[in-house]
Amino acid sequence: MENQALRAWMDSVEPFLAPLADVASSFTALTDVPVDLPTALFLRAQLAGLGRPGRTSANGSCHLLRAADGWAAVNLARPDDLAAVPALLALLGSPDEAGGLRAALPRATAAEAAESAQLLGIAAAAAGSAQGVRPAVRAERWGERSSARAMAGLRIVDFSALWAGPLCARLLGLAGARVLKVESATRPDGARMGTPAFYRWLHDGHDNRIVDFTPGALDEIVAEADVVIEASRPRALRRLGLRAEEFLAARPGRVWVGITGYGRESDRIAFGDDAAVAGGLTGLDPNGDPVFLGDALADPVTGVFAAHAAARSLAEGGGELLCVSMAACAATLADSRTRVHPPC
Repeated sequence: MENQALRAWMDSVEPFLAPLADVASSFTALTDVPVDLPTALFLRAQLAGLGRPGRTSANGSCHLLRAADGWAAVNLARPDDLAAVPALLALLGSPDEAGGLRAALPRATAAEAAESAQLLGIAAAAAGSAQGVRPAVRAERWGERSSARAMAGLRIVDFSALWAGPLCARLLGLAGARVLKVESATRPDGARMGTPAFYRWLHDGHDNRIVDFTPGALDEIVAEADVVIEASRPRALRRLGLRAEEFLAARPGRVWVGITGYGRESDRIAFGDDAAVAGGLTGLDPNGDPVFLGDALADPVTGVFAAHAAARSLAEGGGELLCVSMAACAATLADSRTRVHPPC
């Protein structure tokens, strides 16, 4: 690993990292597994040869745009998002498409722009809108505790995709758990289309199973699990017969990790860059305007928070549904920077 190159990426985020370093240290105390934060946060950027971001994210899909009252992030990460841009322009009162989103967003507030994008299934957020809203991890008790169990031998079923959930699974796997990654036959993990070396790093040593995601098809897989990691809307899993509350109640000591953009009660979608903006986790350009930090920063930050929450719960006997919000994880880091260096 070229630690010097990774170190260069760390410079801009260093002032925000105290809460994440504390969470990583606590995870190490629980599991004896060290967390290399430069690698966790920026290995993808290094392997993909990404440049440092500005008003456009490192991977080029997310854009920070000025609105009438501030800034909003609009993430055009998928082909469907790009196809929906004309409809978004119409919602924003700019149907002629002249000037695109950059010209259209000043017609609306940042919150209105984000809401319009979300109505079309586009991940978007007003800058700082998730600050102070909720904790990074909310634990809900739905099952009985068991005696504390060693991580070695625990069975983890990982239904998540992309980055945050798989990083959580990787860290728990390094602690000795057996990880099974489960993918839909019709909708495999989108990270497979990214840098192969990074995908291999995330899933090193994990088993993999491809399944038709139909009602009842996942029952047997979940029956064997001690921990489930997922990053889906609860209603999508319920259609498949998977309910966190029933999973936890069926056997003492189980843990369910649910990773979402804004909490399980919200249907809003999010990716790492727009979730970071929602949490206020941005830098400043020479004019004092926001710029992106790092590479989809809320993703790996959330993965570390989620792994620590799972390890903590297991050490205390489990029985918990852990609701991990990407935007709230980002806000935890942003809020710590604000407290140390309050704005003038």
